[in-house]
Amino acid sequence: MLKEDILKTLSGARERYLSGQELAKTFGVSRNAVWKAVKALQADGVEIEAVTNKGYRLAPDALTRFDIVLPEGVELYFYDSIDSTNTQAKRLLAEGLSGKALITANEQTAGRGRQGRSFYSPKNTGIYYSYVFHPQKTLADAVFITTAAAVSVIRAIERLSAVKPTIKWVNDVYVEGKKVCGILTEAVSDFENGALESVIVGIGINVSTASFPAELQDTAASLGDASITRAQLLNTAVEELVRVAEDLENPAIMEDYKRHSAVIGKEITFIKNGTTTKATAIDIDEKGGLVVKTEQGTLTLSSGEITVRL
Repeated sequence: MLKEDILKTLSGARERYLSGQELAKTFGVSRNAVWKAVKALQADGVEIEAVTNKGYRLAPDALTRFDIVLPEGVELYFYDSIDSTNTQAKRLLAEGLSGKALITANEQTAGRGRQGRSFYSPKNTGIYYSYVFHPQKTLADAVFITTAAAVSVIRAIERLSAVKPTIKWVNDVYVEGKKVCGILTEAVSDFENGALESVIVGIGINVSTASFPAELQDTAASLGDASITRAQLLNTAVEELVRVAEDLENPAIMEDYKRHSAVIGKEITFIKNGTTTKATAIDIDEKGGLVVKTEQGTLTLSSGEITVRL
């Protein structure tokens, strides 16, 4: 199909423009056919720059499925726009998906966060992806999977930039005090034996989002490093996520998590069952639970319905 051929060719020639004549000659079609195919791709949401006397090229930060390089054995499901990558992952599992898969999109129209919140996912400014895998774990291990996912994000960011991210327990990645990434882990389990049949790890990272809804303007931000492309970050972040998912017992995961913690040693309040309690965060246990000290003593918080505020 000409559209797909042109998209793949443009993806492989990021540093230069390709003229309509050059593309027409490559594929044995007319320049008008090339023009129509490019227009169709643009209508589909693909960011293609068209410059007179130069030709066509993908926008520097455009993301197509041809830009995505996955670890062996991971199947790709790529969408320009979708309601939610986690929701789509559930659909695919219901339809019989049994292997490892990455579901990613340039936009989410109904991105989802923890505790029923939404995750703002505007077109072409962030990366939004869900990884489906099938660990031999129990439902009680789900919190630690979220912990490991947060570590995969901070490792990817630090591999590509000088940005210094921190983790706000349990699943938010912050840069300079503002949230740049949210993580939602969902489990499909066998309720008879408590085994995890499948896990969906959904991650959204604000890469270059410049404006946010009014309710997020004081709390959300982007990475702030224009040198990182969305394709680079997605490929690196998925590589790190697959690595930690396959090695959840590795103590380096918790070491990295604690080293980047934004809460250990801080005075916090936590809300549980509608009651607000002041405490000091003193540690994170081996399962990813937050150990806090209150006036009544020491206790460990699991994620559940608990909200932590610095």
